[in-house]
Amino acid sequence: MFSAKPFILFSIILLVKSYLAWLVIFGNVLNWKMLTTEMPFIWIVFCLIEWFATKRKLAIYLWVNLLITALFFAALMYYKYYGVIVTYHALDQVNQVTAVSNSVFSLMDPYYLFIFTDILVIGYVLLRGKKMPNWKSLSAKKENRSIILAFFVFSIVVCSFNIWPNRASMNEIKKAEDMGILNYELYTIFAKDKSELIDMKDITQGAIEQLKGNKIVDNPEYFGAAKGKNVIIIQLESFQNFLINLSLDGKEVTPVMNQLVKDNLYFPNFYQQVGQGNTSDAEFIVNTSLYIPPNGAASGEYAKKALPSLPKLMKQQGYDTATFHTNVVEFWNRGELYKALGFDKYYDKSFFGDEDTVFFGASDDVLYKKTATELERMQQTGVPFYSHIISMTAHHPFTIPEDKYRMTLPDRYEGTFVGDYIRSQNYADYELGLFIEDLKNKGIWQNSLVVIYGDHLGLPIYSLDNDDKKLMAEIYGREYGYSDMINIPLIFAYEGIKEPAVFEQIGGQVDLLPTIANLSGVSMDHQLHFGQDLFNQSYNILPQRYYLPSGSFVSQKTLFMPGSGFEDGTQYSLAGEEVNDLGVTEAEYTRALRLLNLSDSFVKQLPDHE
Repeated sequence: MFSAKPFILFSIILLVKSYLAWLVIFGNVLNWKMLTTEMPFIWIVFCLIEWFATKRKLAIYLWVNLLITALFFAALMYYKYYGVIVTYHALDQVNQVTAVSNSVFSLMDPYYLFIFTDILVIGYVLLRGKKMPNWKSLSAKKENRSIILAFFVFSIVVCSFNIWPNRASMNEIKKAEDMGILNYELYTIFAKDKSELIDMKDITQGAIEQLKGNKIVDNPEYFGAAKGKNVIIIQLESFQNFLINLSLDGKEVTPVMNQLVKDNLYFPNFYQQVGQGNTSDAEFIVNTSLYIPPNGAASGEYAKKALPSLPKLMKQQGYDTATFHTNVVEFWNRGELYKALGFDKYYDKSFFGDEDTVFFGASDDVLYKKTATELERMQQTGVPFYSHIISMTAHHPFTIPEDKYRMTLPDRYEGTFVGDYIRSQNYADYELGLFIEDLKNKGIWQNSLVVIYGDHLGLPIYSLDNDDKKLMAEIYGREYGYSDMINIPLIFAYEGIKEPAVFEQIGGQVDLLPTIANLSGVSMDHQLHFGQDLFNQSYNILPQRYYLPSGSFVSQKTLFMPGSGFEDGTQYSLAGEEVNDLGVTEAEYTRALRLLNLSDSFVKQLPDHE
């Protein structure tokens, strides 16, 4: 019966696949809501097939089944890393998939492959089965047109009621759950960007400072403390703050970073602000003090713009500028991004070569050794330099070669995602220590301001299985939370620090440019920026995009995540737990959204670079 009724057969098949997608993304063990959200969309498509298809009806059903299956699979895989629902905007990332295939496969639980089981079985039956001609002839029969029309009208009405009332929902996960994944995908294709560009004359530093609640400081602390020194930024791949001072069975995981924290200026409450571009987004934010775009990677969306930037600011002070990354410069469109940022020179795979390759570039060992030699050459010119160094070996999925192991994991960590992450970061820390020693031996460290931070999270909550969650709970002494996930370290190191210190105020990657400018004694009066000098402001508000729902922000002691809007949002303390009320106000929520709109409007109206 089912084989003769493809409408019924494929409805059942796609209902099961909807359940799998909902189980992974929304965590619903059994939720009949998907019957009224996913199935009406599917029935609309099936009704159209029944109306217009004749001889090739079964083949069309199979293709539709394959396409919807691929969409569900893409949605659950994307959610496992980013924690958001994939949309057509992610097609810009397709050319990156091959390069990060190890990361993609590591996210896949074996049971995800069940979503393709029916395709394999039906394909086998069609190719080998003796009853194939009979099946085709039976399935080609026309269904009752009145019944199909009724199904079509019913499905259109239900889809409209799913989509229309939920259009204004801020949280993409909630919006997709209320609309249905398939309706949400369709909605994102046709929905217009409702945000209006703010006139350039209204985008002023004063307006930004007012929104951020910054105070005027006549004599800023640490101003010019590292004036005239080289500036070296070291961006550590996937390095989260919980690694600082972490010991496993009495063995320090990151002894080099631990010592840097003790001897220098450390910000433990520092947060990522990256999006779809991950590492390249961190490069963008740190070098511009602007927010990432609402969709896509900054290196793709903003690379044509004449961006105000740290390289340009330092060049005005007589600095040479360079950036170092062991991958090809085309990856994430970095070649164009570096032009927009105004770097004098970039060093990529063509400089570092294929020696000791890990994942898709030379190891941190090669990165640091060759970079140190080049920095020594730059210092010998007598001209101060600004260099941005991007480490990469501790990259997702963190399965580094055995010859890179520098620690033995406790047995309970072996073979786990968390264990692999910790071991890769232990290696990264070891190589960082060798690099620092090399810089000291070459006389570079003593004449430099060194800034070290993590580029983005390494352990998304959505990617952890039960064993990994238990290990993280062991590390934290409580459940691993959203605020923990986006918490990265920040360290400022230079010769002449009067007293090492820990600064408890919150900060984000957008704040690095003005803070570095303050330490370097460089005025920011004529450069628009959305960050603030971390040494001289006590209050901060940090809008988030992508890894958390739109409208999320960090403020003082709180991470706020909206629901449909502010009223049904959720507050998390920066210690990780969900709390009823930590004093977050709707005014802060509105200001965070306004800051993002100001940044988007500013960049979109910038002229293209030459």
